[in-house]
Amino acid sequence: MAFGKQLKKNTGENRHRSEIYSLVGPLFLWMVLFLALPLVYIIVISFLEKGTYGGVQMIFTFKNYAALWNPTYGKVIWRSIVLAFWTSLICLLISYPFSFILAKFDKKYQGFCILLIMLPFWINQLIRLNGWSNILRDSGVINTFLLKIGVISEPIMMMYTDGATLFGMVYALFPFMVLPLNNSISKLDYSLVEAAHDLGASRISTFFRVILPLTAPGIFAGTIQVFIPSLDAFYIADVMGGGNSTLLGNLIKDQFMAARNWPSGAAFSVILIIFTLIVLKLYTKVGNLEDLA
Repeated sequence: MAFGKQLKKNTGENRHRSEIYSLVGPLFLWMVLFLALPLVYIIVISFLEKGTYGGVQMIFTFKNYAALWNPTYGKVIWRSIVLAFWTSLICLLISYPFSFILAKFDKKYQGFCILLIMLPFWINQLIRLNGWSNILRDSGVINTFLLKIGVISEPIMMMYTDGATLFGMVYALFPFMVLPLNNSISKLDYSLVEAAHDLGASRISTFFRVILPLTAPGIFAGTIQVFIPSLDAFYIADVMGGGNSTLLGNLIKDQFMAARNWPSGAAFSVILIIFTLIVLKLYTKVGNLEDLA
């Protein structure tokens, strides 16, 4: 009898274990094939030499990383970080009041508004950016209209500048700031805000000492979701900057596609990955999300 119970227990445990393996196994295999192996491959070839006609030679070297100290590359990396910073800041300044207004809506209307925010993502982003290019270029809608009504005598240069690239970044990444902010602001306990007012706190003091700390998780999450993609969104710089705004993403793409220097492109990719991990680590440390949530 005892043997039968033990056998049934062991059978149940084995069945439970096999169910776990059947669920975890495909996920583990997917992560190994499509995440771990490509990452290891990029790291390995970043320490190899470029072939004579492209490709990779199996010769170990550090020169791909030594080239990162080239002032030209340094300027590109610094420009990418500065542009990502301004993109994140502008998105935050626009999204914060927008999210507060959205949070005041009825739940059913909130869902509809969020759908409208996400609706452009149903259309290819290159098509949308090219639409803005047609509006902002010298012969575009804005310049044509201003010339016809006599406001300007010659077209205003709005495309193929760092400003146009920044505009494209903000336009493309704005929803990534709104969604976490809206989620954080929607959970805001307004009784704490009322208590602050009752205790004599001014609106500014209430905002900085109550509202801002309570919505900090959304601010940190939105900033990370905007900042990191801004570093390698090469297609935005290509369309809106016209090749005049070379960013880290453009540099990586050109090393792989134009220069056919895979090891150098891999080295830049590794640096981008390391920088992303550092930012994420700061996000978890400085953001202190568990305490703020």
